Amino acid sequence: MIRIAIVDDHPLVRAGLRQYFSDHVDLRVAAECGCAREAMDVVRQELADVLLLDIAMPGTSGVDALQAIKARAPQLPVLILSGFAEEHYALPMLRQGAAGYLAKDCDPEDIVRAIRTVALGRRYITPGMAERMADQLASPAPRAEHELLSEREFQVFLRLAKGETLGRMADSMALSVKTVSTYRTRVMEKMGLVSNSDLTYYALKNGLIQ
Repeated sequence: MIRIAIVDDHPLVRAGLRQYFSDHVDLRVAAECGCAREAMDVVRQELADVLLLDIAMPGTSGVDALQAIKARAPQLPVLILSGFAEEHYALPMLRQGAAGYLAKDCDPEDIVRAIRTVALGRRYITPGMAERMADQLASPAPRAEHELLSEREFQVFLRLAKGETLGRMADSMALSVKTVSTYRTRVMEKMGLVSNSDLTYYALKNGLIQ
């Protein structure tokens, strides 16, 4: 039996997944969470074998939640289930420790297949992502600007794009304002941008925020 924790701020999404998983004898929803804080409680209590995590949530984003979860429980497989297309987020999330990435418009059976795969300690790569990775190896294309960022820089980039202030970022990320400001400078330099509005426009254009 694979114990699953669903972390998504939409009750209807959680209910739909719970209903679908109930038809599979080897799957059991052990916990449901509407925010990152509740997810950390589940992690601390070791209630799940696989954690399904949405990226876009109020308060702490799924990106930050992933980092916190992997710091607390590095062996816990975290499967990202997101409304964002995988070509924009999958590789950054895999680099940060996600065991797999699925878009919410995927076939429900793909989610079940992914859960069973990551529960065995393997990563789940969709056929589309595998094809893109193979194409990159065959003929490497220029990387998008946001793919040049480190994990921490990517987190700062997303927060800035959503309009978060340096002070609030410093508090939530347990960093000094000076350190966050330094990360902001690095992000701007690597991406060739000038202002926070440029970051927001880039993120919207590339489907990284809604």
